[in-house]
Amino acid sequence: MFTWRALNTAAAQIALAGAMSITGLTLAGVTIGSLASGAAFADEPEWHHASALNGTPKYGPDVSHFDYVNPDAPKGGVVRLASSGGFDTFNILAQKGNIAPGILQVYESLMEPSLDEDDISAQYAVLANAVRFPDDYSWVEYRIDPDARWHDGEPVTAEDVVWSFEKAIELDPRRKFYYQNVTSTDIVADNTVRFTFDSADNRELPKIMGQLTVLPKHWWEGTNAKGEPRDISRATLEPPLGSGPYRIEDFSPNRQVVYERVEDYWGKDLPVRVGTNNFDEIRYVAFLDDAVQFEAFKGDQYDFHVERSSSQWAKRYDFPAVRDGRVVKEIFLDKSTGVMQGFFLNQRREKFQNPDVRRALNYAYDFETTNEIVSANLLKRVNSYFAGTELASSGLPQGKELEILEEVRDQVPPEVFTEEYTNPVGGNPQNVRANLREAVKLLRGAGFELKDRKMIDPATGEQFTVEFLYRDKASERTLLPYAKNLESIGINPVLRLVDVSQFINRVRSRDFDTVVLAIGQSLSPGNEQREYWGSDSADNPSSANYGGIKNPAIDHLIDKVIFAQDRETLVAATRALDRVLLWNHYVVPQFYSDETRTARWNRFSHPDEMPEYSTGFPTIWWYDGELAEETGAER
Repeated sequence: MFTWRALNTAAAQIALAGAMSITGLTLAGVTIGSLASGAAFADEPEWHHASALNGTPKYGPDVSHFDYVNPDAPKGGVVRLASSGGFDTFNILAQKGNIAPGILQVYESLMEPSLDEDDISAQYAVLANAVRFPDDYSWVEYRIDPDARWHDGEPVTAEDVVWSFEKAIELDPRRKFYYQNVTSTDIVADNTVRFTFDSADNRELPKIMGQLTVLPKHWWEGTNAKGEPRDISRATLEPPLGSGPYRIEDFSPNRQVVYERVEDYWGKDLPVRVGTNNFDEIRYVAFLDDAVQFEAFKGDQYDFHVERSSSQWAKRYDFPAVRDGRVVKEIFLDKSTGVMQGFFLNQRREKFQNPDVRRALNYAYDFETTNEIVSANLLKRVNSYFAGTELASSGLPQGKELEILEEVRDQVPPEVFTEEYTNPVGGNPQNVRANLREAVKLLRGAGFELKDRKMIDPATGEQFTVEFLYRDKASERTLLPYAKNLESIGINPVLRLVDVSQFINRVRSRDFDTVVLAIGQSLSPGNEQREYWGSDSADNPSSANYGGIKNPAIDHLIDKVIFAQDRETLVAATRALDRVLLWNHYVVPQFYSDETRTARWNRFSHPDEMPEYSTGFPTIWWYDGELAEETGAER
């Protein structure tokens, strides 16, 4: 399960990240927290303040704040953040244009997860103060909090929820695909919305609907300052009306957007909000070049930097502000997500349709040498589509995982049952030469011929060519060694550096051979797997099925994940899916890190007990006046 809050940010940039005792009630494997909210109808489920897929929500209905916040955190100060690329719209449903960073702080969803639970699917009340669903999960109802208000003082209504959902699936093909199981959306009694589903036993569907970002119908159907009707389908730079903790104070298109804290924010006393949103202002500054962005950080032009390059983490932090303590480096363990980052091969191109060809390209990739020379050995090789989590497959299948795989035995590579998946290992000349010989062997077996040091398709007489599409020149540090290996076996590598807009357009139109992308995974995978690997999404240009995977066995395994009735089955089904994806060689796996490496100007403090699954920045941090006085206030 993923959130559209995270997806919107990623899509805008195409980069494209001691439980307390409570009473609970278990419904068909899902435990939901109790809520004293009045009796339900005799044959209907009760209302509850929170829900979780597996286990009991950590926080009960009477909790005042979550454990990982400082409820007495001071309010005030400014935090400046950087964003990659510019922006030209504040409309999160516009299908053209780049969405402004941070815009989702203006809005609220029906419910929201905490940051410190093993069951990260657990959700707590925000716009909805209660949720209920039947034992078979065939529908879900959310009751809107009567205190919820838009920034103009108007109440948030069930009609806003229905309108937001209908517009989302009307205007955004990705949301339409993601919400495909919803057959009807109805307003029922007491400002309550019911979503009805086309099937039963899909335990994740109620949680998916809780993620819905709610927009103000009355504002979007009104007129702007010029008296012109607003159009939810089009890009706009008119600051939108929201219901969240922040609103837009000022902006300069493609350069900067400033959010101010809403003093009379209706939800500030909700348990999920106490101790959060502590900054008076949050500023996002846009940069088009990563090198320029980091120089701006060194020059105190923004406050908090997440270092995604291991080589840069090892090499570029020896500057005066680090040495004298004005800039602090801090590493946070990342336990919340898995990832598949790699060279996604576009199977819409005939040359990539043979799995042996795709496997050959993996043999030509020398991760170990690149990791040592470029990344100071700080990275790990991706060996799973859920790398870094308990969901990753390993060894040979057994137990429940094996039982699930037996259902598709005749549709998957036989190695799924007989060999543990491993990537080729390089790191020294002997290993690299052996891997390249294996790559040539596989390509010859796929029908190619090596003539005059060129890998030729005998049917056309053309040399095998692979174009690498990328938007950041820094990518060449890893691309150039790979390209050299490909050249040595007769493949013609073409490195195609394009700007952000071209990159986005070519990826969306599937106009690429291969591109480096990362698919993040939560610890509770579900319906989004159809979006990533399902056959129905392969021909959808707005989907995340970048490789164009169409495989009935994978479709079957995705359904096993979605309809898993307990955690044990979910883990087994996910590992089975992972194993079949790996043995089809759809991606040349790259690398990942299970750490979040950060550097910040030392003006901020965070709670002593940090959440287990997030840095929480800037949401649970605060401006520390004493530190700022020593470091120097922001310029």
